[in-house]
Formats: sequence, structure tokens, C-alpha cells
Amino acid sequence: MDYIVFDLEWNQCPDGKDKEDKRLPFEIIQIGAVKLNEQFEETDRFNEYIRPVLYKTLHFHTREILHVDIQSLRRARSFPEVASDFFSWCGTDPVYCTWGSSDLLELQRNLTFHGMESPFPFPLFYLDIQKNFSLQMEDGKSRRSLEYVSNLLNLPKGIPFHNALSDSIYTSRVMQKLDKQALLDYFSIDYYRVPGSRKEEILVQYGTYSKFVSKTFANKNDAMRDRKVASTPCYLCKKPAKKKIRWFTGNSRNYYCLCYCETHGWLKGKIRLKKTEEDRVFAVKTLKLIGTEEAKRIVDRKDAVRRKNQRHRSS
Repeated sequence: MDYIVFDLEWNQCPDGKDKEDKRLPFEIIQIGAVKLNEQFEETDRFNEYIRPVLYKTLHFHTREILHVDIQSLRRARSFPEVASDFFSWCGTDPVYCTWGSSDLLELQRNLTFHGMESPFPFPLFYLDIQKNFSLQMEDGKSRRSLEYVSNLLNLPKGIPFHNALSDSIYTSRVMQKLDKQALLDYFSIDYYRVPGSRKEEILVQYGTYSKFVSKTFANKNDAMRDRKVASTPCYLCKKPAKKKIRWFTGNSRNYYCLCYCETHGWLKGKIRLKKTEEDRVFAVKTLKLIGTEEAKRIVDRKDAVRRKNQRHRSS
């Protein structure tokens, strides 16, 4: 099994967001990657620029951070040619590794725009090195830049950041500093393609919590009324945990609940509602065992939402 650590550089509409093609906000102009073996040792590299066909002038931000000119890009090969070679180079059954989630999203958007068949499996599990750095070395919530982490870990410098191959190399070096088993245990789920039916829904149990990805719904109300979305089974014993505080929200995007398992104790529920490319809604639900103090914080949050709603009704 090979680990493909890849990074992309892209261009965007030089005339502003109002004039962009909504199908493709970011057009890929470089793919860079490092191939690692099962011991996380580097075995090969991939690097190629891509000729833009949609945004043929560089956005000012792209010109500022990338070390390439438009004349060089115009001499490059097309996205379908480069992408086909990239996936052939990746080999069979690779594990994709990225710094954050945006590269996988934009790669799949570009595949769709060019009418190419996606080589990715469903569901698509991958390793988010940025997230795992935070999980292993910080609070699990922060999301640091690659340059910040490279400096913090005293990684060898000498190649510029904001280049797809260079950033892939730096990402692979961060990856080599992390605990391998913990990294593999906390893989991420890509949401570009989401479950299209109840049968395709995704349920994953991590070490300290579970994650459920629902099928799509027409709107958020339909999603929150769905019995499976709203259910709160204990991820350890699989028995229903009794809700002490039902699902509530303070911002209409994230919902929380507090429930209790007779065997394992308090569980915190969180639902994030996300939109698909087709403007439908799906739910990402996590259930996590917590202590008494965190349970109390959820009670306090619910009370704060209730008081806020009362003030709005009386005003």
C-alpha cells in the first residue's frame, strides 16, 4: 500500500467572485505529490503544471503567492491529460493524504467540470495531516498553516512554500513526525460525494467518538425530523441513550443534545448540517462520551439559547 501525499495550486476568476463560473470556483494549475511506502519512506514524486482553459489570466492573489507565470502555464498540458497520468502514477488502492480537506474537494470539482470519471472509491477515506497534527500535538480544534507547523517542528527548509510539490514534501515530513497508528486510526471522510440512499449512509467508530453521515434531504427541517439522524445510540454498547436535552441550536447550522447511557454515562451529540453541490442538505452527526463537567456546559448552553429566544419573543 502506498500513501499519496498531494497538494494542488489553483487559479480563480481574475474579475472577481461575481463573474466566476459557479461550477468551478478554483481551476487547478498544478498537481504535486509525494509517494510514501508503508514505513512512510519517500519512494517517488509527481509534479506537473496544467494549462488553464477557464480562467486564462492569473488572479492577483495567485500571482502574489505562486512562482509561475501565465506564459509557462499556456505551454503546459491539459487537466485531463495531467490528471490521468497522476492517477496512473498513484497506483492501485492508494491512501490519499492532504493538508486539510480543500484539495480533495477541488480535485473532484475539476474532474466533474472536465467530464472525467472519478477514480475515487465511495466512501472516500483519507488522512488529513493538518487535523491529525492538531489532534496529536495541540487541542484537536486548531488548524495551523503548513509553514507554521514546519517551523515549529524545525523541518529542513530550502524549497519555497505555496508550490504544489514543495507543500507535498513538507506535508510528508510532518506526517513522518506523527504517531503512525494514531494517524491511521483518525482518518477523515470526504464529503464531495455523499450517501444517496439509506443503504449508503456511513457510520464510523473512532477511539473516543462515533461519526454518522446521512443521506441527503431537501432542507434542514427534513433532515432534523429524520429518526435516524436524530437517534442517539451509545457507540460502545449500541443501546439507545436517553435524551436529557433534546436537539437544539443557537445558529441553525450546528445542533447539540445531551443524553445518558445507563452503562457508559453521559454522551454529547452534535449535528452539523452541510450542503451538497446540488444544494441539498445532509447531516454529519458525532456522539462522544463526556464527563459531568462537560455535560453541565451543554445544560448551560441550552439555558443561554432559551433565554436569548425569550428576549427575542418579548422584544
